[in-house]
Amino acid sequence: MRTFILSFILLISNLLQAQDWKTFYESSGNLKTPGYDETIAFCNKLCSASPIASIQNIGISPQGREIPMMVIDRDGLNNPEAIRAKGRIIALVQTCIHPGEPDGKDAMLMLLRDILIDKKHKDILDNVSILFVPIFNVDGHERFGPYNRINQNGPEEMGWRTNALNLNLNRDFLKADTPEMQQWLKMYSKWLPDFFIDIHTTDGADYQYALTYDIEVFGNLDSGLTRWLNTIYEPRVTKSMNESGFLIFPYVQFRSWHDPRSGLQTGAAPPMISQGYAAIQNRPALLIETHMLKDYKTRVDATYSMIEYTLKVLNHQAGTLKTLINMADISTAAEGFRSQKFPVLLKTSQKDSTMIKFEGYNYKNVKSDLTGGDWFIYDNQKPLSMTLPFFNTTYPAVETYLPEAYIIPVEWKLIAERLKLHGVKIDQLTEPAEIKVKSYKFRDYEFKKAPYEGRQMVTIKYDDIEESRKFAKGSFIVFTDQRTARVIAAALEPASAGSFVEWGFFNQVFEQKEYSETYVMETMAREMMEKDPELRKEFEAKKNSDPDFAKSQWNMLNWFYSKTPYWDNRFNIYPIGKVYDKTAITFLRKISLPMD
Repeated sequence: MRTFILSFILLISNLLQAQDWKTFYESSGNLKTPGYDETIAFCNKLCSASPIASIQNIGISPQGREIPMMVIDRDGLNNPEAIRAKGRIIALVQTCIHPGEPDGKDAMLMLLRDILIDKKHKDILDNVSILFVPIFNVDGHERFGPYNRINQNGPEEMGWRTNALNLNLNRDFLKADTPEMQQWLKMYSKWLPDFFIDIHTTDGADYQYALTYDIEVFGNLDSGLTRWLNTIYEPRVTKSMNESGFLIFPYVQFRSWHDPRSGLQTGAAPPMISQGYAAIQNRPALLIETHMLKDYKTRVDATYSMIEYTLKVLNHQAGTLKTLINMADISTAAEGFRSQKFPVLLKTSQKDSTMIKFEGYNYKNVKSDLTGGDWFIYDNQKPLSMTLPFFNTTYPAVETYLPEAYIIPVEWKLIAERLKLHGVKIDQLTEPAEIKVKSYKFRDYEFKKAPYEGRQMVTIKYDDIEESRKFAKGSFIVFTDQRTARVIAAALEPASAGSFVEWGFFNQVFEQKEYSETYVMETMAREMMEKDPELRKEFEAKKNSDPDFAKSQWNMLNWFYSKTPYWDNRFNIYPIGKVYDKTAITFLRKISLPMD
């Protein structure tokens, strides 16, 4: 009888403990996601109950909220140096950069509960330590409501896409305009996680997959790490997910929006978004995109499994991954990296495709009697296997040889400060110097009609130039023999996707600041043509080839003004110089010291 009573008490105790550790999401019947306070309270509760988990803040949001990060390590270590000294790798899992897409937050809270409290999956921590940012966009998370995601099937309420300044953090990884991202980058540079998981929910068409994913295997990541993703990580995770009953597929765009039959396409992610940014840091990343139309429980369960299986692969492959990352960092800093052309801009070929099976739903496209546009009507009761062309071959649209160093004039300190956030090592001149540099002269530039992420973006064409320039004391030297060479090129090469030029950091370069009066130039233009008959021919040819030019007195006279010595010789000139000469590099090293 006594044994029975003790067993009964133990059973009740276990049941109460299990109930006590239910997440907010589970207690809601898998329909709701917790707010900021409830989420952080559960994280703190996990850390209080487990000696191997701790929590720290990585920053403060514009509205004053702390941005917490959990650290889970088998020995309870909470700094990167101590963890790496044990030989373990570090995996960063981030959720709610878009708080309207909270699937990953609820999945991770359950997974960490299962690891820390129920002692499940504990072998994951043998060779992997976990960083978990449950809510990156904390202010957007608290713009909480039921109407924040019109295309999405649950949860009942969720946060808002952007931060309190109406900026999308998942467009800010490289330009780093937001306070949240600037603080995140300091954390990232400190920890340099070996693998990054960023979790989202899709928009787009309807199909059978509960989860789609993206990994950078298109030329923007080190080749050794790319092979590892292609041959080790992806096959193993896909197999495990399929065996668990979850169909997954690469995250793709349709060549014609909403229309799978138009074909599928994917390619290299730009560094303004998470997985593209990790790639230029020589670190592999996984983007999870659950399917918006699946019910919330299905999406959370699929996310839980994808994270679990990813961590298991990382645990098994920790030594290999650590070696590959180290090799990537060394090779990126080596001279051989600069002796071959670097793909500044990668594009997806629209001529090269393979046929692939895609599990969708039957659908039809009708002309809307309301708008006259295409109206796609999906029937999710009728699964349809389609064989579709898949465009996933990239090519270098722009290539260049990276210089031995970039020189940033002292007045452009903002550029140096942004680069430093990314872990880039920067030196400064201790005295003025005149250096022969290569650079660019911009032409045919066009500004976007509307702002994007708070900036006026610009598309440009340019010509290569070479000249001697004087750089003042304090100018910034960015030597490229460092592991962040890909980051440096992404930011400073104007043709890069999401370069600082494209984002508008240098827009004042495109502004003409001195002008001539028409009555002055009417006289001077005639005198110039009288002295130089070839100039008259050039002027007539310009008028014949450009009707808008020929109709504008101001444009024509401004053209003559540009041919005078009064013209601003820095107009449209990229202020950053590129140094290739190794003798000049030796000189620069002698007269520079590390930036404070």
